[in-house]
Amino acid sequence: MMLQHLVPCLSPPGSLTLDDFADFAGLAAGPAAKEELRQAIQHKRRGDMSGDTARQLLGQSPVETLRFTPEESERKRRRRERNKIAAAKCRNKKKEKTDGLQKESEKLESINAELKAQIEELKNQKQQLVYMLNLHRPTCIVRAQNGQTPEDERNLFIQQIRESALQELGLGLPASCGHHGAPA
Repeated sequence: MMLQHLVPCLSPPGSLTLDDFADFAGLAAGPAAKEELRQAIQHKRRGDMSGDTARQLLGQSPVETLRFTPEESERKRRRRERNKIAAAKCRNKKKEKTDGLQKESEKLESINAELKAQIEELKNQKQQLVYMLNLHRPTCIVRAQNGQTPEDERNLFIQQIRESALQELGLGLPASCGHHGAPA
């Protein structure tokens, strides 16, 4: 008797029937065997066949598929150990790199803060010098109007230094400020 029932699976329609598998692994074409075979085919087509079903279809016992030789077991153990060491080294290296970057970042932030403070200090000094220059400007204008040249200013400055040095030694006249004119 030939059964033409299609197996409900992911195969193209009409490509597989239960009759194609009736004698597979010595199974009788009974209803329970057909159902078991139908489920095995469905699982195989989906790719989620359990290990027991796969072993049954392949004719292997569960013990045969799990047995490893001592060499294979030792090889796997050594490989796991090397992998564990490599993973630890990788984690340590990553942590060291992160710590180094954190320290460098803190150092650069500190330098940046110092430079910003220095900029502020220089701005204040510039402001003070501009203020002093502005206070001195009327004096410079008066001197320029009196016909004094930069050479005259230099000579006057040298003369003032000589007079102050002599005065400190007690040998000279009182120092006069040539900058604002001779004392009267």
